[in-house]
Amino acid sequence: MGYLAAITEKVGLVTGILILPQRQTVLVAKQAAEIDVLSGGRLRLGIGVGWNQVEFEALGQDFHDRGRRSAEQIEVLRALWTQEVVDFHGRWHNITHAGLNPLPVQRPIPIWLGGGGAGDSPLNEVVLRRIGRLADGWCPNFSPDEAGRALMDKVRGYAQQAGRDPAALGLDGRLRTAGKQPEEWMDEVKSWEEMGANYLSVETRKGGLSGADQHIDAIRRFKDAIGR
Repeated sequence: MGYLAAITEKVGLVTGILILPQRQTVLVAKQAAEIDVLSGGRLRLGIGVGWNQVEFEALGQDFHDRGRRSAEQIEVLRALWTQEVVDFHGRWHNITHAGLNPLPVQRPIPIWLGGGGAGDSPLNEVVLRRIGRLADGWCPNFSPDEAGRALMDKVRGYAQQAGRDPAALGLDGRLRTAGKQPEEWMDEVKSWEEMGANYLSVETRKGGLSGADQHIDAIRRFKDAIGR
């Protein structure tokens, strides 16, 4: 991503997604700040808490506290991105009179959370509440249908409960091109726009494509079809 930041001028950059509780927080803060500086402030940091318990065990991390740990990590990231000198003493982090140099262009870098899907399980509610409380934006894994709209309304409600402006919560939709006709792409784009999506991630996987050139051509066909 550092390479892309240096050779481009306009395209937005986003991680999709970085499993934050598997990583060292201060190092992530430093790496993200450097990419933001290189790109002139074009980075969104997309993060998730992960789902694969085996990965956490291999890294010597506790799988079961990853949500709580990531919430503290977000607090530390934002402090490091906005303050020249940071003193932070939490459950997982102890920082005494330290800071980043240089600070990022965006202070703070926007944090977009993944996770949260269909269903009414207690665990899913915890995820949705965390997104509403902490995220600058959400990268959900659902379709822009009635169920998806209900989830978005729920997250905005949690944002309001946390004293935040629910209208300020960003939304990054996802559109899979495989097995669909251009008219279906247009309908889905319109549905995401009606939900208030700020961004739309286009996926070309599982379409029988091979090689980067075929995927680039598929993205180009999508762009031409929707006229954007």
